Amino acid sequence: MNYEQNFNQFYIKRDDLLPFSFGGNKVRIAEEYFNDMENKGYDCIISYGSSKSNLNRVIANMSKAKNIPCFVISPEEMDKDKEEQTFNSIIVESTGVNIVKCSKKNIANTIEKTISACCEEGLNPYYINGDKYGNGNKVTPVNAYIKAYEEILAYERISGIHFDYIFHASGTGMTQAGLICGKIINNDMKEIIGISIARNSDLGRLPIRESVESYFNNTILNNVDSQISFTDKYNCGGYGRYNNQIIEMIEQIFNYDGISLDLTYTGKAFWGMTQYIVEENIMNSKILFIHTGGTPLFFDDLSTKKLKESI
Repeated sequence: MNYEQNFNQFYIKRDDLLPFSFGGNKVRIAEEYFNDMENKGYDCIISYGSSKSNLNRVIANMSKAKNIPCFVISPEEMDKDKEEQTFNSIIVESTGVNIVKCSKKNIANTIEKTISACCEEGLNPYYINGDKYGNGNKVTPVNAYIKAYEEILAYERISGIHFDYIFHASGTGMTQAGLICGKIINNDMKEIIGISIARNSDLGRLPIRESVESYFNNTILNNVDSQISFTDKYNCGGYGRYNNQIIEMIEQIFNYDGISLDLTYTGKAFWGMTQYIVEENIMNSKILFIHTGGTPLFFDDLSTKKLKESI
């Protein structure tokens, strides 16, 4: 998808159209986890986070499709509205995965107990985040967007179009770390801008740097920080927060282009991108926005009347 405005050309990489479980960057990442799990001989997967998350929607769906036992360690504090179901949580529950509730202070113990219980049942469990403290396995999800970067380069070779900037929603940092690694591997010059959807700059940059350093095993990079462009200027104060400009942006893109963005991730990032371009006086550039998915969130926003009056 191509847009032209103020002498810039805008393109969208539609990862929301990846053909599994409503698409999105989490499809790419989940595929890497499952490939790694199967290559190492595991036969059961343990995930982490809210049942309302995009990642757990895809992991639950993929485990069901592959007939692989799945457990989701879900801290109760992550669900602010515990009684409110979302389209993601409905999908997760419909797959029949085992949702293991715990408190945040009891995460490591709960993971350890879940792994032990799986082993007692004759299963060989794979925890996506490494050990029970969440250390390790940073490289696996990075591979997802190294491959996506290769797709971008392949498109450039075929089309003759060369992008100057890549913008995307940056949350946990897995997508941005993969893009940065892809850039380094290919000795490319694109500026990769992560628009924070929640975290402040210091907290947001840390997992990106750790993932990039882990991928290269700390061997070839002198200054990873110089590769990380991450801005918290447009996060509206934190996760799930938004302003009227974001609502208007989502309305405009949907009504004129039929592309759904959500208030939490892609809508905030797209709006942040437009603000960044103006404030940094970026002109005469080819700009790629990666639509990292989250389609069920768009429908959540409609159903809770956040967007209903606009679209």
